[in-house]
Amino acid sequence: MIKIQKAGVLQKAVCGILVLGLISLTGCGGKEKEPEETNPSAAENEISSAEQAEANETAEQTNLENQALVENDGKHSFLTGEEMDPDQVSKRPLAVMLNNIKEGCPQTGIAGAAIVYEAPVEGRITRLMGLFEDYESMDKIGYVRSSRDYFVYCALEYDAVYAHFGQATPYVGELLNSKRVDNISGAVGGIDRPAAETFLRSTDREAPHNVYVDVKGLMTDIEKFGYSLTYHESHKAKFTFMQNIPEKKDALVLYPGGKETDKANGYSRVEARFEYNEQDGKYYRFQYGSPQIDESTGEQLAYENVIFQYCYGEVRDENDYLAFGCHGDNQKKVQVFTRGGMTEGTWSRYADTDPAYYVDANGDPIVLSPGKTWICLIWEDYGQDVVIE
Repeated sequence: MIKIQKAGVLQKAVCGILVLGLISLTGCGGKEKEPEETNPSAAENEISSAEQAEANETAEQTNLENQALVENDGKHSFLTGEEMDPDQVSKRPLAVMLNNIKEGCPQTGIAGAAIVYEAPVEGRITRLMGLFEDYESMDKIGYVRSSRDYFVYCALEYDAVYAHFGQATPYVGELLNSKRVDNISGAVGGIDRPAAETFLRSTDREAPHNVYVDVKGLMTDIEKFGYSLTYHESHKAKFTFMQNIPEKKDALVLYPGGKETDKANGYSRVEARFEYNEQDGKYYRFQYGSPQIDESTGEQLAYENVIFQYCYGEVRDENDYLAFGCHGDNQKKVQVFTRGGMTEGTWSRYADTDPAYYVDANGDPIVLSPGKTWICLIWEDYGQDVVIE
């Protein structure tokens, strides 16, 4: 590098050039030219990109942490994914068949069910089955009706004790009397071991819509039959739960039987629908033109998750008894609704002691929000009646 103090001539020349340059820039006393904007250097761009990438990675990590899967750690319910006393987690649920004909509504205690199954029956209305975890703390559950074999197969997914009342033997009697089912049934024809203490009738309703489970009597019968109160070793968790699933708005109103009321799909005639509430992230249940309520609380039924499980169905006889494929019919369609969004996929079940698993198009488990779930068995022949808005 040439040092200026050793180049006097050059120094004077450079100074002259600088002076001329300054005069030129100022326009001899005119308006100064505004300095041009300079672009960030390549180094600055690299730093900026690195910082942005780091920020994106941090945000993604935070998002993943907020959406953490709920582990089967013995501290969360298998049915709801919610925290629960470890002693309660290990207890088997109680499945109760519930009336859903208009004259038998509202049900009592149904809001205490962690899961509700709904499926068509003869007459093309629906019947319900509630799965209760903390049933020992309840007073009564009702109103109870008879069994259908496809409900029994669903109860077996959860290793549940199965309670029902009424003529149940057509197409299901052999199953109920087998060792495969821990059966709690009223004293009706075809039942080998009736439960003498479980069922009572209310005086404010007409039969057959007035039978309920007396929980104290139920516990007496469970002990008498020697049924286990805790899950068997063969029990497998059915659901995958995830905290803080992002909210969507593509499935806000669900009609399992469509909007018309005269179709033969089972849901149409009970006017079933679910409406998503953005305030609390729950789907509220409606039927027969009104909110569906629990008689014991007076409050509308609401669920964090709704599932439409499509099944093969057929009519068995001239009495319109129905059959649905709840096991063995693999790769059938399923739609899972949570947080206002829908995930489509398939369900498969390979044995009666296995639950039906739901997977998305990539074969990954479809996640649910922790909380209660309502499952509609959809007769696939009437799948086109389903409306989702």
